[in-house]
Amino acid sequence: MELSFLAYLRGRCRSLPSIFLGIGDDAAAMEPSDSLQLSCTDQIIDGVDFLSSSHKLSDAGFKAMAINISDIAAMGGTPNAALVTLTLPCQNSTSIAGEVYEGILEAASKYNITIAGGDISTYDGPLAISVCLLGEVSKEAIWRRSDAIEGDAILVTGPVGGSLLGRHLRPEPKIELARTLQGRCRVNAAIDISDGLSLDLDRLCAASGVGAELDIERIPIHPDAIILSETSGRTPFQHAWSDGEDFELLLTMKQQDADNLLSNHPELQLTQIGNTVGRTGLWKRNQGKLQRLPPQGYVHDLKPESPKSADTEK
Repeated sequence: MELSFLAYLRGRCRSLPSIFLGIGDDAAAMEPSDSLQLSCTDQIIDGVDFLSSSHKLSDAGFKAMAINISDIAAMGGTPNAALVTLTLPCQNSTSIAGEVYEGILEAASKYNITIAGGDISTYDGPLAISVCLLGEVSKEAIWRRSDAIEGDAILVTGPVGGSLLGRHLRPEPKIELARTLQGRCRVNAAIDISDGLSLDLDRLCAASGVGAELDIERIPIHPDAIILSETSGRTPFQHAWSDGEDFELLLTMKQQDADNLLSNHPELQLTQIGNTVGRTGLWKRNQGKLQRLPPQGYVHDLKPESPKSADTEK
């Protein structure tokens, strides 16, 4: 199965000048560049991150690529090569691999990424897809979680919440937006929203040693969150606050830069939702008083948190 499938992949995968050797050898070989090398990896598993019984396997393949692309975008970088490992059920393994790779190759083509190598194995268990994505960014332009400054504007790149209705399988990582921002302003800190708006914002703030004072009325709520709230027993805001898998970016920058972007570049669809403050934690003003907002979202290796307090409701 492996030899024939590798021959299929060699015929389907595009090449890049930076890839000296790709699929077919014991290791991929890539030309060094003057930029910083970025690398990230993520794995999705049938029954945890998707359901093969009800979701297209091509969607699972697309998601496995896109969630890693979003991590590279959150660093201000450009992805260029991927190493893909498929752990396949013994039954129908070739067919499953082919369907998964349709989504992987679609994402690779869309975001100009080459598949440089990987691994394929079979076992008596569920499908698992692991992607290691490589990218690059200049040392001067890299974005981190830890460089937010007190007084920064906090911006989000799009509406959040309700991704479970289907967007979680077809994320749209903000690579092009990141490239655009690199040429227009200095982003001080960034993180992508994978585990929940509030939880990921809290992580960024913790890494930077700051807190956030939020105008929760300005948090853009996706229409899917409104639809989901009709049957979930949770408010649209609660979904926006904690659902996760939106793969939008949270950014901080000087207020002056944010004002310029918001006034002169509405096509970027950025929304300012607050500012960083010296007081740690997430806060909102309620009748002139500060009220703490508990972060909520998906914590890995634990069950997703459920809504816990009324102070996160609109």
